[in-house]
Amino acid sequence: MDQHTTWLLSNLLAAALLPPLSLILLSAFGWILLKRHPRLGKSLITASFTLLYLLASPLVADHLLGLLEKDIKPLQAEDMRRAEAIVILAGGAYRDAPEYGQDSAGVLTLARLQYGAHLHRVTGLPILVTGGNPEEGLAEAQIMRQTLEEYFGVRVKWVEARAFNTAQNARFSAEILMPAGIKKVLVVSHAWHMPRARYAFEKVGMHFLPAPTRFANPPQQHDTGYSPLDFIPNARALEKSYFALHELIGLVWYRLTL
Repeated sequence: MDQHTTWLLSNLLAAALLPPLSLILLSAFGWILLKRHPRLGKSLITASFTLLYLLASPLVADHLLGLLEKDIKPLQAEDMRRAEAIVILAGGAYRDAPEYGQDSAGVLTLARLQYGAHLHRVTGLPILVTGGNPEEGLAEAQIMRQTLEEYFGVRVKWVEARAFNTAQNARFSAEILMPAGIKKVLVVSHAWHMPRARYAFEKVGMHFLPAPTRFANPPQQHDTGYSPLDFIPNARALEKSYFALHELIGLVWYRLTL
């Protein structure tokens, strides 16, 4: 099975396990069972709507992301001094952007590039960008280099353009950096992505130094109690739950397979 087919199948499986498709499938299965097994069918439909409400509620979404971020702290000065390079992980592309007339960096990727550029200016460390493209168009790493050099004025030393997932980000980055004598790297990604990224990089023998950005639950925030808005479902909270469940499932998968 080639890499593109593996990527497609893994994404189809992820879609089936994650909201909203998983909840739609659960509800549909309940409707199918209504005639022969009405109690079970009603229970599944009720469960799907209950889960939709919970996952779309800010209180639940923030808690799920908080599970991933609980041990993640902002980059420490000591780690900056120990690092030998900066690795910025791709987070998606904005394909065929009409305002640019070409592919551009996605929202998640832009946040990581911004922080990576900041760290380069503070530390002077060389940058590796990593991310491929299983479809047509520029690899995400190529878009990242273009964005850093043209818009942030930061030079990129290495471009890793084959990786389709975090495990491959780590493996292919290691193949570039370790022959150059580099093992200690500042890895730039979202704070909630750090547990899975750490596992992947440490599995390939890299010394992982987390450089998290865009905390969903910033460490300096104090608990001010609950607001009525915490219980009102919205699309942004559902997206947070999607990211959290994606990372939790991915972390379990990596522990079973890497």
